[in-house]
Amino acid sequence: MIERYTLPEMGAIWTDEARMQAWLDVEIAAVKAWNKLGRIPDDAVAEIEAKAAFDVARVNEIEATTNHDVIAFLTNVAEYVGDASKYVHYGMTSSDMLDTALALQIKRAGLLLERDLVALGEVLQRRAFEFRDAVEVGRTHGIHAEPITFGMKLGIWAFEVSRHLKRMRMVTINAGVGKMSGAVGAYNNIDPRVEDLVCEELGLGREPISNQVVQRDRHAAFLACIAIVGSSIEKFATEVRHLQRTEVREAEEAFGKGQKGSSAMPHKRNPILSERMAGCARVLRGNAMVGMENVALWHERDISHSSAERIVLPDSTILLDYMLQKFTKLVDNLVVDEERMLANLNQSYRLVFSGSVLLALVDKGMLREDAYRVVQDSAMHAWREGVDFGMLIKQNDEAMAVMSPEELDAAMDPDQYRAGRDVIFARLEKLEF
Repeated sequence: MIERYTLPEMGAIWTDEARMQAWLDVEIAAVKAWNKLGRIPDDAVAEIEAKAAFDVARVNEIEATTNHDVIAFLTNVAEYVGDASKYVHYGMTSSDMLDTALALQIKRAGLLLERDLVALGEVLQRRAFEFRDAVEVGRTHGIHAEPITFGMKLGIWAFEVSRHLKRMRMVTINAGVGKMSGAVGAYNNIDPRVEDLVCEELGLGREPISNQVVQRDRHAAFLACIAIVGSSIEKFATEVRHLQRTEVREAEEAFGKGQKGSSAMPHKRNPILSERMAGCARVLRGNAMVGMENVALWHERDISHSSAERIVLPDSTILLDYMLQKFTKLVDNLVVDEERMLANLNQSYRLVFSGSVLLALVDKGMLREDAYRVVQDSAMHAWREGVDFGMLIKQNDEAMAVMSPEELDAAMDPDQYRAGRDVIFARLEKLEF
């Protein structure tokens, strides 16, 4: 991932130094496991733990000759350890180390993403309650529908983030598994107890039956979850982009002191961060497809997955971490114009109450088809002529034959929806991250 979208804590998980340190952690855990089983002497374990180290530049230098990164790494470790290095990688195949170490990185990255999701969810929940009574028009197909509140919109997003948090925890657990089962997964040259001991020490799950690799459906699910989270961020950001349009102007990204919106037009205040979220989400979805392509390997394994994983796993976790933190800040600082929301609501001449008027007429005994005709005729007249819908209903003889003006006013009172909102926010209040 390019530096522009890499935040320090997540980026540190995927450096060459961190990757090789995870390799070394796995190798030392395996040495200690063999020692517990009586196959490696105590003095060798002590020597390995005291001396084992690596140098990334030296590993790369050796790999230029071996054309095998694991052998290059083990050769470099042996240069530090000396004679006891004969016990390093004992009974193991490369993927025992690689996949178990990768699980460590995935687990660490997943925990950071979980933290990010919690932060976003809490901000959404807090701001939802801040705007629980900020009435705005609900839109379907981009057209005025019925009144909602801006807090309801943010509450929907909060619940969506809570679902993502549950998914992220599950896929991180499922991808955070190791294996120490040898070249084809049959434990031909390694004791199954080593696998149990290594995974326990490293805090990982264990692949119950492996071939040479941890099965890649686990990684595909992890990447798919990341892509789905990214799609939700794009969904939220798309709404912000719409609300910031000049013709709408109900909410907008905060505009910092000294910020510039356009090189040519000094007046511009653009939803640049929301648009960036949309672009980044496309990358995550593409990377998820790579994860799915990596599931099908030849026989007990090939390495067609390896090159692609080196790109998409770091890139996806780094990019989603960036997106979550940036969008959390966006929501936290989002500028909301409640007066503009009411002004937009009133642009449609109170047509947003057509549904409640329809039901009020039905409750008074009018057939639904007749009530629908009466309401629709008045609504179309209001829209064409730019006059108040309620006034036209009061002028309709069929409607007024069954309903009083006071009853009509009650059917067009925004407070009639408060009971429903109370139920919604009671649910949101129980939401925990």
